[in-house]
Amino acid sequence: MKKTSVNRLVAASLVTALSLGLAACQSNKKGDTASQKENHFTVATVRWQDWGKDFLKGFVAEAEKKAKVDVDWKIYLNSDWADQKAVLMAGGKLPDAFLGSISFSDSDLSVFKNRFIPLEDLIDKHMPNLSKIMKKDPNMRAIVTDPDGHIYSLPKREPMSPKVANQLYINKKWLDNLGLDMPKTYEDLVTVSKAFRDKDANGNGNVSDEIPFENGGVDPILTYALPFGTVISPGESGKYWTVNDKKEITFTPTADYYKEGLKWVHDQYKEKLIDQEIFTQDSSQAEAKRQNNGDAIVGISAGWTADALFGKHAAEYVPMPPITGPDGKAYVHADGSGYGRNELMITDQAKDPGKILAFFDQFYTEDATIQTFYGSFDKATKKNDDGTYTVLEAPDGEQDIFAWVNSLRSFGPKYAPDDFNKKVTLPKGAGDGLKLEAQKVVEDAAQPAFPNVMFTQEELNRLSVISVDIMSFIQTKQAHWVTEGGIDKEWDEYLASLDKMGLKEYKSIHQAAYDRYLKNEKK
Repeated sequence: MKKTSVNRLVAASLVTALSLGLAACQSNKKGDTASQKENHFTVATVRWQDWGKDFLKGFVAEAEKKAKVDVDWKIYLNSDWADQKAVLMAGGKLPDAFLGSISFSDSDLSVFKNRFIPLEDLIDKHMPNLSKIMKKDPNMRAIVTDPDGHIYSLPKREPMSPKVANQLYINKKWLDNLGLDMPKTYEDLVTVSKAFRDKDANGNGNVSDEIPFENGGVDPILTYALPFGTVISPGESGKYWTVNDKKEITFTPTADYYKEGLKWVHDQYKEKLIDQEIFTQDSSQAEAKRQNNGDAIVGISAGWTADALFGKHAAEYVPMPPITGPDGKAYVHADGSGYGRNELMITDQAKDPGKILAFFDQFYTEDATIQTFYGSFDKATKKNDDGTYTVLEAPDGEQDIFAWVNSLRSFGPKYAPDDFNKKVTLPKGAGDGLKLEAQKVVEDAAQPAFPNVMFTQEELNRLSVISVDIMSFIQTKQAHWVTEGGIDKEWDEYLASLDKMGLKEYKSIHQAAYDRYLKNEKK
């Protein structure tokens, strides 16, 4: 056979082989593509800032690999989200799921309920971890059960969540300068405050630049009046509602202890023991006083931590123990127990909701919880041989920011059982470690918080109408009574005015929501 013939034969054979090989590759590629499409879904989430995508590395990436899924993460920034959400929900195309309570409020979910699917049956079928948790901890089911009986979102319970978010801090250096003991009773507090007012507590030679109590935190007036039992709960819907050990709820602004507390606060305001501009200044002006460029000029204020409140003067301040009132008891605001909802919602366009939920069921373990809250193992956290965890020091010292950059942090499914926090060692000088250390002096006095209840759409509509007038009236009268007095004389008229504004209906709506919450706890 001639050489050219051999070459033609070889060439033909190669073409045939290549064609067969290419066809096989194309066939496999089609199969792979179909498989990938089945295991591919889109999840949208919202971030406070553009901190990059490191939060998707480590645990999240490993969870995708383990579940054999490919998640296309759509990241939105909170500053743009309101407008983008409106466009997205008005259009036809939605992601398979939304992650994080920052994405949708209860009101949003109520409005767009037809775009999200019920999850309760799917949870039982595809989420063994969460199902087990819900049986052990009824709060996890109660907090996500809608008034219509369905579950439209997944719950969370954050780790290392402080029992007391808002607490009082006092200038210990001033106490030492004046030879004063830490106040323990409301009478002691008045004595100390008068010394701060009248003497050169900061030692700068000016006896009139000290402000005994300055604005800070949530509702500083009721925080100052805590010796009289004026506790508040987290969240706007439950702020003025309290729950006692008998599961009875009270609306604080109509209680006798509220009246007595404001009378006492007025006396202290009149004595100039409270900043005279507390109702007229904005938050930046109050902050400027707490973080004065020169010497510290504030004796007491409330907030998260001393460094957040007082800036460069933080070292002068310590957490103030709970102050006992006329009844001999001490009261402190509680901030719940880290429970939340709306952490994952599945849209009506998801083709395989079960697979999505099975993927996120991996987030309901202790290993997952520590990593989705602080960051992945070996990067931000470490799992020790004895099953405990260590949160690593942030390289740049910004502990909170480091956690937000490297994890989902407060958003997304997670669960920390009651004994979990004891397993975690935190850096004590910053972030959560600093806060948890500060709250130790007050946590035993924390009162039960009104739970994060859910309202029906009809209830939300009514609350949006009623609450505006009621809340505005309460705030106006509070400022008037603190600055001008007269609460005893005007109290009956005040209650009558609230009744005319719909207080009875306002109370009945909250009572109904609370009753449903208790009922769902028993399911």
